Amino acid sequence: MAKIVILGSGESGVGAALLAQAKGHAVFVSDGGALKPVYKEKLDKAGIRYEEGQHTLDEILSADEIVKSPGIPEKAPVMQAVRERGIRVISEIDLASRYTKARSIGITGTNGKTTTTLLTYHLLKEAGYNVGLAGNIGHSFAEQVIEDTFDWFVLELSSFQLDDTYDYTPTVAVLLNITPDHLDRYHYSIEEYAQAKLRITRNLDSSSYFVYNADDRLIQQEYQSVFVDTNDLPFSLHQRPDVHCAARYRSETTLRLDVPQVQDDGPEDVSIARSPLIGLHNRQNMAAAVLAARVAGLSPAQIEAGLPTFSNAEHRLQPVGEIGGAQFINDSKATNVEAAWYALDGVKAPLIWIAGGTDKGNDYSTLVPLAREKVKALICLGVDNAKLRAAFDGVVPLVEETQDVRQAVRRAAALAQPGDVVLLSPACASFDLFKNYEDRGRQFAQAVQEEGARVGG
Repeated sequence: MAKIVILGSGESGVGAALLAQAKGHAVFVSDGGALKPVYKEKLDKAGIRYEEGQHTLDEILSADEIVKSPGIPEKAPVMQAVRERGIRVISEIDLASRYTKARSIGITGTNGKTTTTLLTYHLLKEAGYNVGLAGNIGHSFAEQVIEDTFDWFVLELSSFQLDDTYDYTPTVAVLLNITPDHLDRYHYSIEEYAQAKLRITRNLDSSSYFVYNADDRLIQQEYQSVFVDTNDLPFSLHQRPDVHCAARYRSETTLRLDVPQVQDDGPEDVSIARSPLIGLHNRQNMAAAVLAARVAGLSPAQIEAGLPTFSNAEHRLQPVGEIGGAQFINDSKATNVEAAWYALDGVKAPLIWIAGGTDKGNDYSTLVPLAREKVKALICLGVDNAKLRAAFDGVVPLVEETQDVRQAVRRAAALAQPGDVVLLSPACASFDLFKNYEDRGRQFAQAVQEEGARVGG
């Protein structure tokens, strides 16, 4: 029996504690903050020892192994003490993977992870697979492995989770894209961040598959430095003479699959015409999900049957209502410039754009051509809108500002014509006026419902 210490008491930490105890280990949970009542109740019920508001080093440093929450940075004093002692540190993902025979699809990338994970899970579930959803989304992977009733898992994996993952081996690994994010955790090195994402490939072999975005320059560049003997399945939005693509778009609505490993009769087409997903980035997400599902054994017909019934997570290009013939879309999750670019690019109708919030050192120049072409009016929703105004005054015919989401929706409804789209895609964090991006998205959706009721439409 080993002593396993769990650092952090969120969904993953408590799940890891319950699994470790179920497998006969002595378990102690330590959290520098306060435990949520729901997690306290679980630990109390299981009789697992824990502490909150502190890290008792004598207790922690007597561990045989530590399972670390992905949110705890290496520079935290408790981690420095652990590293100095040389205790093995793993992720919840690694712990759970020891105790399951289920195959898995592991999905990572800077943008699009949640959509791709949910879509892949949806396709497998709709096709009748016995499949679980876990990782950075849903219920703890470790807690689900206690019963271990699933044949497949679809896991959303952040770079922070992958940092402490050594032994987990997905059946299918998916890497969507790599763009600058969380660089403070990686010594402000994009290469180091890229290598963190590529850890998902570390245990792949000739029986595994690696689905990746052939259009992403950083993936192409950094993957060359990683030797992996696996089945590469690149996807692209284009015809690529330089890359043999396992999936590429023949048209806006047709995905051509060429995966000899699982296809008996050569390349085949999958129609995405009935998918509800909007935008260029979602075409990448769909290509990845469709490839992963095909490798997992779904037929093109099963994939086409599953696509139309998919509902994406909230706050990701989510339609939330219509007023006066104009559609309102909540893309509050777009907290950086690149995510907003994909949203602006993906919507074909004339736009009233609501943007702004806490600026993260944004460079808006890449958005200017799209704004000039598509945006009729920009409503800045933030405490300090000076940088947005400087970027788009003179580019967009009308630029206004407000610090009230209801006022933003009311003005947008007044300015929009039938057939227009009002798009909340902030390109900024939300913390100036809202608790988080979910709060911003919910308040926006609520304001749309209220304004629709007020004007009768």
